[in-house]
Amino acid sequence: MTSDRAVTSDGAGTAGGPLGGSAPAGDGPAGQASIKPDGEWLRVHPASPFIRGWVALAAIGFFFGRDTFERMLQGRPLMDEMYSGRVPFLIAGGGLVLVLSVLGFILTWYFTRYQVAEGYVRVNTGFLFKQQRQARLDRVQAIDIVQPLLARIFGLAELKFEVADAGESAVRLAYLRIDDARQLRATILARAAGLEPDPERPDEALPEAPEFPVLSVPPSRLIGSLLLSEQSFFVVVGAVASVVLSTVTDNRGFYFYLIPAALGLAAAYWGSFNKGYNFTAAISPDGIRLRYGLLDTQAQTLPPGRIQALKVTQPPLWRIFGWYRMQVNVAGYGGPGSNGEGASRTTLLPVGVLADVMRMLSLVLPDPGTPDPARVFAAGLTGIAPAGRPGPARQPAAAEAAEAGEPDSGFVTSPRRVRLLAPLGWRRNGFTATDTALLIRSGRLWRELVVVPHQRTQSMALHQGPLARRFRVADLVLHTTAGPVSPRVIQAGLDEARALFDAQAARAREARKRQTSEQWLAQVAPAAVVEPDNPQNHQEGPQHG
Repeated sequence: MTSDRAVTSDGAGTAGGPLGGSAPAGDGPAGQASIKPDGEWLRVHPASPFIRGWVALAAIGFFFGRDTFERMLQGRPLMDEMYSGRVPFLIAGGGLVLVLSVLGFILTWYFTRYQVAEGYVRVNTGFLFKQQRQARLDRVQAIDIVQPLLARIFGLAELKFEVADAGESAVRLAYLRIDDARQLRATILARAAGLEPDPERPDEALPEAPEFPVLSVPPSRLIGSLLLSEQSFFVVVGAVASVVLSTVTDNRGFYFYLIPAALGLAAAYWGSFNKGYNFTAAISPDGIRLRYGLLDTQAQTLPPGRIQALKVTQPPLWRIFGWYRMQVNVAGYGGPGSNGEGASRTTLLPVGVLADVMRMLSLVLPDPGTPDPARVFAAGLTGIAPAGRPGPARQPAAAEAAEAGEPDSGFVTSPRRVRLLAPLGWRRNGFTATDTALLIRSGRLWRELVVVPHQRTQSMALHQGPLARRFRVADLVLHTTAGPVSPRVIQAGLDEARALFDAQAARAREARKRQTSEQWLAQVAPAAVVEPDNPQNHQEGPQHG
């Protein structure tokens, strides 16, 4: 019978040839692991179906035991004339349903197997309707370790493998022992990164890569960010409007509209707090590691170079404390609402100060492509171009520059002629390009900076409506994978937009030529990982790796 363990709990046990898979531990002495042959099919933990199906068991118990429980609370006899005739049937029916449910759980576990071999991770499920899911190791975008509350109690965890264009997790392993899950993830990440086992010791387990803490989000800052969030602003506006309307019309019915708003706000607060609590970020050779969660904890590993686009936003009220939020597009995670988890899984930093933003930018973009990254990125986050109004004291060349689009720390902004279309944003909207990425900023009240690595530009399109044609401006839309980030250069001058279209297409082609391998270590040098005690790691700006 195949062992239900993938590796030993002390971290030993996966190895094989270059294309080999994980191997389970045997029952040898403590600290020793007997390695199974490459490519063997393994089973998840026997408790897995019960952890997934505890809701069904609870529903069965509620349905068949509700009457008995109510009688116990009311102090009434459990066996009276009206009820005694139903007891045998309820017990028999409940017992039969329970036995069938447990049997289904056991069969589900028995027919669920996984394998890591020949460059793939595969999972087979189903005993009536069989299904096999697989993912290529060199296409794995991220690997998450998820621990729902019940799984944490039993020391188990689920592995999620994300691949490009999957829309949802391509492969899910639920559940493994937490140590086994970490070891299996380390082995798969190492294989996907292109690491080869030692030919002299092919059966030696690949250890989990070391990590260096980068930052953490204090609970007090997380709570403050929720109180000053966008939903709080609109709820307060709605409450004020309800009070005013109730006073003017002498109709107290407007207050009832606040009840669903308050319930929705409480649910949104709890969801954001539960997902963002204890948020920590670390860097390791296999990627950026994020951990977060209060009841259900999650550990993500984002491999270097797999992030398709990044967005830094700052709501108006957050400017009081200088807070920012960072979100990313990662192939395989799907849209922002994918499986109801997209908002948390695509959040690189729920709330942080400028130094935190710069530190995370240095991890996503180790080579910023500019000799002065602090100035360029600061201008993208907080900069506004000069008014650029031509006057008697200005030279004609300066006036022409203002009309064409005033440069601001390298950013080309919207031309002055569109101030009627965007009276607040035309001096803020702009773009610039470094050697490695395109930076797009927008928004005067809700500030936003989008960063797209050149090699991640999949396609582009110029958009121009009737009003845009009248003012000779256009929007340039960059297409990446689905996610919360939608790169769009807003209201650029028509000539500047066309020039950017051609230049960005050339930059994307050259960047993709330099990326000759899907393996992470061939794309990102290990030197890009800097220990926190290195003085360079504390500079407020993306650093060259």
